[in-house]
Amino acid sequence: MGVTFLTGVLRTISPVDGRVYVERPLAGESEIAAALAAARRAQRDWKHVPVAERAAACARMLEAFVARRDEIAEEIAWQMGRPLSQCPGEVAGFEERARHMIAIAEASLAEIGISPKAGFTRFIRRDPLGVVLTVAPWNYPYLTVVNSVVPALLAGNAVLLRHSAQTPLCAERIAEAFAEAGLPEGVFRFLHTSHADAEKLIASPGVDYVAFTGSVAAGRSVQRAAAERFIGVGLELGGKDPAYVRADADLAAASEGIVDGAFFNSGQSCCGIERVYVHTDVYQEFLERSVSRVRRYRLGNPLDPDVDLGPVVRAEPAAFVRDQIREAVAAGARALIDPKAFPADAPGTPYLAPQVLADVDHSMRVMTEESFGPVVGIMRVGGDDEAVRLMNDSVYGLTASVWTRDLEAAVTLGERVETGTWFMNRCDTLDPALAWTGVKDSGRGCSLSRLGLEALTRPKSFHLKTNV
Repeated sequence: MGVTFLTGVLRTISPVDGRVYVERPLAGESEIAAALAAARRAQRDWKHVPVAERAAACARMLEAFVARRDEIAEEIAWQMGRPLSQCPGEVAGFEERARHMIAIAEASLAEIGISPKAGFTRFIRRDPLGVVLTVAPWNYPYLTVVNSVVPALLAGNAVLLRHSAQTPLCAERIAEAFAEAGLPEGVFRFLHTSHADAEKLIASPGVDYVAFTGSVAAGRSVQRAAAERFIGVGLELGGKDPAYVRADADLAAASEGIVDGAFFNSGQSCCGIERVYVHTDVYQEFLERSVSRVRRYRLGNPLDPDVDLGPVVRAEPAAFVRDQIREAVAAGARALIDPKAFPADAPGTPYLAPQVLADVDHSMRVMTEESFGPVVGIMRVGGDDEAVRLMNDSVYGLTASVWTRDLEAAVTLGERVETGTWFMNRCDTLDPALAWTGVKDSGRGCSLSRLGLEALTRPKSFHLKTNV
């Protein structure tokens, strides 16, 4: 199940029932070249459009997009398996992030004045990069796109979107909204391409920046494809995000928040919680509360309004998670959830019961290797130092969280943990006013916030002698 590429054809297979849900022709070499050439032509004019007018066009797109929220939500469920009851939240998140970036665009992109100097006029402008290629994943098919597409357009760039073959309709819906908003022809366009053609496009001299979200392995391929050219590459890659529950935590809130952070979207989130460290004094109570919460999930067809845990995207990732669980149990972990309590669980399919593992350690893959599925390991620790050491014992560093009533302790711990975002008493979320970034194998660069806009421009200095 998943995606098949036949000669010139993309077929998206729904994890819901295994049928072909979308079939599209793949762009050929001439079509890709034409789209890139059109983007470059359009960008030459778009960059001179005042920021306020660019922002107004993005706002019109947003209105057109949100007006179709119900249709968009149902398509998300069919394409990648998220419960329909949760899909409108992605539309709301898309709107929140876009509105924030629109609101800060003029101030963030304004000319930078320099202190006066007799006989000179000096300032720095933020020039757009040119053509931005966004390569988007299926797991949050709109939230990942909005992080780069809207800021890139606000900054005066043209955008080409190559969406995941699992969620091709998402690219089409965004294009339709921009067309309804009256965006000039060529400023935004999507392409359905093969992986090989996507790599060729990244290496093309017409692309000036690549915004990629996906796996570490695919990120390395993007980096290699761009390596011969001096262009920026923004990489949001994998995660094995930890949570630490201190002895002073509100255990009801911590268990509720961490379980949601681990199992929302069937655990298919770069910043989802995949490993938990709990102070020994509260370990047993936290474990019991968490297991009780997980047992309340209803696994099944995501179009059923009573279902709150859908299938993972394909049978292969489900098998990968099952293997991690089996290996951990064989090494001494305890599986606290009986899959038989979830009748929809079926080996060989994308339908996978949630699992909580106790008595885990870092010799087990489930605590070190990205799972990207509905499983979490919970480990007992003696205090802050041990928790920090274990949280940092990872090749990843996207987000991490601490659950405590002590703000000062949270800040102090956050200074020691190697991560792009540090949370206190929340997780698996994103504030568009803050830079979204990672460290180590979780990637490089940043999106959103004022800094995200700056990353999509280059500084241009004006040094003008006037006393001649």
